Amino acid sequence: QVQLVESGGGLVQPGGSLRLSCAASRNISLIYAMGWYRQAPGKQRELVAASTTAGSTKYADSVKGRFTISRDAAKNAVYLQMNSLKPEDAAVYYCNIGWPGLAPRSEYWGQGTRVTVSS
Repeated sequence: QVQLVESGGGLVQPGGSLRLSCAASRNISLIYAMGWYRQAPGKQRELVAASTTAGSTKYADSVKGRFTISRDAAKNAVYLQMNSLKPEDAAVYYCNIGWPGLAPRSEYWGQGTRVTVSS
C-alpha cells in the first residue's frame, strides 16, 4: 500500500507553467512505472505522462513537447513540469501507477490537484 499526495496546482494563464508534485509514502524506486493522470469535467481520466525506474518516459500526444515527468527517488516524489499550458489542460491531476497497458491501483488515488488555465 502506498499513499500519494498531489500538490502544485493552481490558476495559470494560457502559455504559463506549473510544476506538480506527487509525494509517496514509500520508496518509489520499488514502483516500476509511475504516471500522471488528469480528469476534466465530463471526461474520462486519462494518462498524460508516465515514467519507469529504467528511465523510459511516455506522453499523451496532447502534451508531448510541453510536459515533462521526472522522479526523485531520494524524496520519494514524482513531478510533472507543465509548460505552454492551454485551456484544454485544465483538469484535476493525479499520480498513480502508470504506463500504457498498465492499470492504476484504485486504492492509490489521492485527492488530486486542480489546474485551471484561464485568462
